Amino acid sequence: MLSLATLGQAGARRVLTTNRGRFMSDGNYRLTCLPEFVSRTRNMGQSLSCSCSLKHYRCFSATSASSSPTANRKTPSYSYVIVGAGSAGCVLANRLSEDAHESVLLLEAGPKDRLLGSIRLSWKIHMPAALTYNLCDDKYNWYYHTLPQTHMDNRVMYWPRGRVWGGSSSLNAMVYIRGHAEDYNRWQREGAEGWDYEHCLPYFKKAQHHELGENRYRGGSGPLHVSRGKTNHPLHRAFIEAGQQAGYPFTDDMNGYQQEGLGWMDMTIYEGKRWSTASAYLRPVLGRPNLKAEVRCLTTKILFDGNRAVGVEYTQSGQKKRVFADKEVILSGGSINSPQLLMLSGVGNADDLKQLDIPVVQHLPGVGSNLQDHLELYVQQQCTQPITLFKAQKPFQMVKIGLEWLTRFTGYGATAHMESGGFIRSRPHVTHPDIQFHFLPSQVIDHGRVASKLEAYQVHVGPMRSTSIGWIKLKSANPSEHPVVQPNYLSTDIDVWEFRECVKLSREIFAQKAFNPFRGPEVLPGPQVQSDADIDAFVRRKADSAYHPSCTCKMGSPNDPMAVVDPNTRVLGLERLRVVDASIMPSIVSGNLNGPTIMMAEKAADIIRGRPPLVDPGVPVYRPPTLDTQR
Repeated sequence: MLSLATLGQAGARRVLTTNRGRFMSDGNYRLTCLPEFVSRTRNMGQSLSCSCSLKHYRCFSATSASSSPTANRKTPSYSYVIVGAGSAGCVLANRLSEDAHESVLLLEAGPKDRLLGSIRLSWKIHMPAALTYNLCDDKYNWYYHTLPQTHMDNRVMYWPRGRVWGGSSSLNAMVYIRGHAEDYNRWQREGAEGWDYEHCLPYFKKAQHHELGENRYRGGSGPLHVSRGKTNHPLHRAFIEAGQQAGYPFTDDMNGYQQEGLGWMDMTIYEGKRWSTASAYLRPVLGRPNLKAEVRCLTTKILFDGNRAVGVEYTQSGQKKRVFADKEVILSGGSINSPQLLMLSGVGNADDLKQLDIPVVQHLPGVGSNLQDHLELYVQQQCTQPITLFKAQKPFQMVKIGLEWLTRFTGYGATAHMESGGFIRSRPHVTHPDIQFHFLPSQVIDHGRVASKLEAYQVHVGPMRSTSIGWIKLKSANPSEHPVVQPNYLSTDIDVWEFRECVKLSREIFAQKAFNPFRGPEVLPGPQVQSDADIDAFVRRKADSAYHPSCTCKMGSPNDPMAVVDPNTRVLGLERLRVVDASIMPSIVSGNLNGPTIMMAEKAADIIRGRPPLVDPGVPVYRPPTLDTQR
């Protein structure tokens, strides 16, 4: 049902409602006015055109919280205003605009993901092998940094986050991992009612179009194309074989029945190109007349009328603008931007807001709290054969690889090369894997910002459920200033122990006979690093973020003092305001976050549209034959 606000005689807002109307091919919404309203407006001496453009202009009275300078002026209005065109925002824009009677505005702080509409001109985004380019500058990247980390030699950690259509799905390594079923069952126990594995798996499937076809765990007709690596590199085969020689199982689908083990990883790559949520969800529906996607819009404030969100304020091309939402405002800016925008708008810890002279709309101390991330480090080994990607990174070879990709979307440019990996348990009595591997037949130095030095291969390894918890707070009331990020890495003894085990278990795999034809001297940590104290020092010196910030707007029950949204993704204590992105995870999942974020947006879209939830009751999940041993 469409709502239009008009001004009454006393300045109070009146609403015209109609259930008879439709979108026209010219982009207008033609509606038939209810006779009783026409009579009322005649009595008020006003006239009203019964056709409204998709610009959705709307007027507010002087008594509205969103008025003053904008009162009595045309202000655009949509059913839904979505802030952030990232991994969740693109999904929501697609699904909510499926309802032709609803209008959707999608605001993105960064640019489009294609220059002049061309994939080739935007090869730094769309060529899978070029992923490190956008990690090294701030063109499409918020380029965040943390506070110095006390337990990591006071290092300042680099946090790249996407600021472009597709968000971080346009910058990430394209690894598609869902996490473990027990992660979602844990969410349910933590207060996220209806987010257990049986209720989440159908939305993973709804999103997915796996090249291997549909089964009980994989989707076969969704918009998100998922594929396996095509290089069949001998070092990937050696890593998987070495894992089995070390006593770990082979898993043919770590997103399916059995996560535990080593095997081939899924990737969001389609026909040799990165398949971000912009490619999967947004671009195919940009022609819908009820969807508008704006770029280079920095949203600075949520507009409230009492405790009800009515729109947002943003800047674009140096101009301050406002837009109103007839139904809901939905934040999908990610685990840094969403809590930042809430706090800038007066939603957060009241004491912190008052210190910055921000009027408090709702005291929610959980906003920005509960920050969780994955740390990882590289265990590197020299390779005795010239088969790594070292030569491929030489200028002449890079030109050859680039030309092949630009002309045919094939070759070494058509993969991110993280084609194998796995999950294991760190110790006995751990119910499901808590260590993750990504194997790479190359050497990476400083997030790829430093060129490789030699023929080497490496495994990225780190704990999946660390107990160190951090926070995000405003540095000032200036929306353009990055917030303060404190992940509080390695602040617990168990986190330090787990990382020590990560190094030891990775070395054990690299020592298996499958690597005998390739194994040279160890590069990192290095043969001199043997004692626990030496390993701990190496971890403090070399571990880095895996770029998985989450949980800063925790989903939970209303009686949880640290919850920010309820299980329907609605911000507690407020009306018509939701958060849908990785920030609402109650706790971090055991794996990469892009796939779970897309799932959450798919599920949230059904919630917002009032659709019954999908469920797959009794879906079987692998359990280790015994928990008395580590493997």
